[in-house]
Amino acid sequence: MKLYESAEDYLERILVIQKEKGHVRSIDIAYDMNFSKPSVSVAMKKLRENGYILVDDNGFITLTELGKGVASKTYERHVVLTKALMKLGVSEENAKADACKVEHDLSEESFQAIKRFMQKE
Repeated sequence: MKLYESAEDYLERILVIQKEKGHVRSIDIAYDMNFSKPSVSVAMKKLRENGYILVDDNGFITLTELGKGVASKTYERHVVLTKALMKLGVSEENAKADACKVEHDLSEESFQAIKRFMQKE
């Protein structure tokens, strides 16, 4: 299944919130992403139905292995691209925003080249 950018962003945010807080609920995602709770609920339902997340009886969200894979890949792209843009002199705020836009569309070949270049620095 081809994921949309928004689904990748949700999975990435779940991963980050999990690292920061130790647990994730829909309200945490809504607050973090500045989205409405109903919008987040719809997205979580779709992610759950497609096997990317699990939601327990208390509303706590966990990533499945499939979800972790997508989230980790998206997060890595975001971090590497943000650092690369900042290295080029872009402000941190703009680097983060631009990395978020680019991380979804950049080819794997180009991303790996940027990653190798950044590792040399």
